[in-house]
Amino acid sequence: MASDTAGLARLSMSLPGDLFRQLDMMVEERGLPSRSQLIAELIRHALAEHEAFTRPDEMLAGTITIVYRGDRGRVRHQLAQTQADYLKEVISSQHVFLEDDQSLEVLLVQGPALLLKELCDALRRVRGVHQLQLVTTTALLPPLYDKDAEEKGVAA
Repeated sequence: MASDTAGLARLSMSLPGDLFRQLDMMVEERGLPSRSQLIAELIRHALAEHEAFTRPDEMLAGTITIVYRGDRGRVRHQLAQTQADYLKEVISSQHVFLEDDQSLEVLLVQGPALLLKELCDALRRVRGVHQLQLVTTTALLPPLYDKDAEEKGVAA
């Protein structure tokens, strides 16, 4: 049962006792003021993930986190080549070396859900990639450069 008051809706739900205790522990460990804030965050994440799988043309922004190991030069080169194939979707990347001959790379991406999924699949195919996770949101980055506005003397 839900009621809409001033933009808020109330939700009542039942959970198994163990799950409820884990939820409360997570709220406490994160220092959140309420269960509602955590549940809203979890729902937003699930909705963005749902968008990515059910609406391939939907524009999404997000990050791709990659952990890889091996011949760093070869793997980094192949990852860079793959990113170049998706130049319009990859906004930026950050790389750090980890312990035990591992590397961590985080890509800031934006584009149609289908292309972001294709990019992830292509990155996963690079030998040496051990973990890859795409986290998306339906909120978009503002236009980085608008050629028409620039020609008219208007900032993007």
